[in-house]
Amino acid sequence: MSQTVADPPRSGPPQDPHVSEVAHTPVWVTVTRWVLIALTIGVLAYAAQQAIEAGAWLIVIVVAFIAMSVLVVYSTRRFIPLKYLLPGLILLLLFQMWPIVYTAATAFTNYGDGHTLSKEEAISAIQAQSVRQDPDAPRYGMSVAVPEGATVQNGELSLLLTVPPAEDAGELEEGAEEGIGAAELGENVTADGFQLFVGTEEGLEPLAAEGVEVRGNGTIGAAPGYRVLNLMEANQRAQEVQDFAVPVGEDGAAVKPATTSQAFVGQPTISYDEENDVMVTAEGKRYVAQDGNFVPEDGQGAVLPAGWTENVGFDNFLTIFTDPTFRGGFLKIFLWNLAFPLLSVASTFILGMLLALLFNDPRLKGKGIYRSLLILPYALPIFVTGLVWAAMFNQQFGLINEVTGLNVNWLGDPWAARAALLITNLWLGFPYMFLITTGALQSIPNDVKEAAAVDGAGPVRTLVSVTMPLLLVAVGPLLVASFAFNFNNFTLIYLVTKGGPFDSGNSLVGNTDLLINFAYRLALESGQPNIGLASAVSIVIFMLVGAISYIGFRQSAALEEVN
Repeated sequence: MSQTVADPPRSGPPQDPHVSEVAHTPVWVTVTRWVLIALTIGVLAYAAQQAIEAGAWLIVIVVAFIAMSVLVVYSTRRFIPLKYLLPGLILLLLFQMWPIVYTAATAFTNYGDGHTLSKEEAISAIQAQSVRQDPDAPRYGMSVAVPEGATVQNGELSLLLTVPPAEDAGELEEGAEEGIGAAELGENVTADGFQLFVGTEEGLEPLAAEGVEVRGNGTIGAAPGYRVLNLMEANQRAQEVQDFAVPVGEDGAAVKPATTSQAFVGQPTISYDEENDVMVTAEGKRYVAQDGNFVPEDGQGAVLPAGWTENVGFDNFLTIFTDPTFRGGFLKIFLWNLAFPLLSVASTFILGMLLALLFNDPRLKGKGIYRSLLILPYALPIFVTGLVWAAMFNQQFGLINEVTGLNVNWLGDPWAARAALLITNLWLGFPYMFLITTGALQSIPNDVKEAAAVDGAGPVRTLVSVTMPLLLVAVGPLLVASFAFNFNNFTLIYLVTKGGPFDSGNSLVGNTDLLINFAYRLALESGQPNIGLASAVSIVIFMLVGAISYIGFRQSAALEEVN
């Protein structure tokens, strides 16, 4: 009889499971980990500093939360699953959840052209734009500039001001004392005695004299951190320069351009009565706050130029469904928006499946070459193919009419334009369907088809009763995803037809518009862009796509019962 001798019990404190792991972790791994953590925290700290300077406290909170999460998760050996999930969660929140929340919040406001400011900023802008020059007021040398590295067309404007040695800079110094920036008063004086200032829409600051070049006419030709615009470049933004005003005091005084090289300090001709919440002109005309604007109290005349963002409740949604113009256009767009993805998915799937069935035949030789050629449309960028197809559909010079001998106005007739989009999308979409159905067909066992043949089923019956149900089990969810993609296929519509053709007298609703194109036009291309209303349309799109996708996935889940 054999005996098993038990190991003697171990004495001493329990071993830490991480001790051996720590002992065997190379030093370079630990150093690299902490260097990456430090770099990440440093980048986030810089982002937080920029947000603090811009006054974006919500961004500061988000960045601080991300930094804390990175430090907690990656500085210890715990939270192993979170080490893999955290980057994805951060990207999900930043690029998926936050845009949805922001769009939903914007949909309940009047945010848009003329309503992008807060009420306080709108009041300041109105007063600054009403500034008029005193005939006896001094003028200062002025150069228009943008931050170094910014584009001429979109860079934030600044006025670089000079005060000659013989002139009094008291008004500018008084305005600049409240917002002293990189340079102190006294450090902004050149060797020739010119005093230098820089003005933005936020206020006036002294400009450090070091590195600044003053031209012979007393204007600044170059300054560190700025790109001084020449006359042609400044003329590209002439209207913005003309309306530009730099506040220099609590009484509403502002610096405004007088000529292309001179500026003046003037007083506003409109004042704000905070107690009664009205704007009053020098002539005594009163403007009351209404719907995000100051409107004439007597109903005569135009509203004041600057408005502000305010909550409007469900007004944007009511406009979509109750306004006669919007309701008719929205219904027409919605019906086409349902038909376009349905027809696109059906046509691309049928063509892709038929080609996949053809090239799945084992008797066909050279299938690899044919398959490679068939997926070429899928490999080409839609921005190229969309423009090429738009050119081919040109009525006078297009390849389609030239080859077929037709004279169809493909892009000018509503139904022809819709057909042109479906043809283009068929060309772009069938390779995708060909790929997924090819993979699904190859996963169907041949035994099933042989059993159907033994039972007397012909090729068509086998396809309908055996192959199709098994095929839809694999590709059903992808068909739903393709429908959702084509429901918002903004790029194709914009490149080929731009939403047109448009009915006479209605440049807002196009005959080939999808809802997403309609929202884009409302937000950016209409005469008075209304981003709040466009956001409401986007929320409606989101709900429609969600509901349709839910129904589609429920139906595709039923296919999984097919054995």
